[in-house]
Amino acid sequence: MKAIVYVGLKPGVLDPQGRTIAGSLQNLGFDEVKSARQGKVIELDLKSENAEAAEARVTEMCEKLLANTVIESYRIEIEA
Repeated sequence: MKAIVYVGLKPGVLDPQGRTIAGSLQNLGFDEVKSARQGKVIELDLKSENAEAAEARVTEMCEKLLANTVIESYRIEIEA
């Protein structure tokens, strides 16, 4: 079973990396880019065969290590 965790900054949190990405893309001629937000994707291979149990464990992982829940939000996808 595989879990994919998407972590990104919460709305309202400043994102200097995202601002740099947007500015660089604009400098390269991609004028349609108004702004960018930077995040991370984490893929986990799990031993679990129960999707609900796997999601609960990955939620624990996010709360304890994978996301700084003060400034970041996360979304989990479980694939069989």
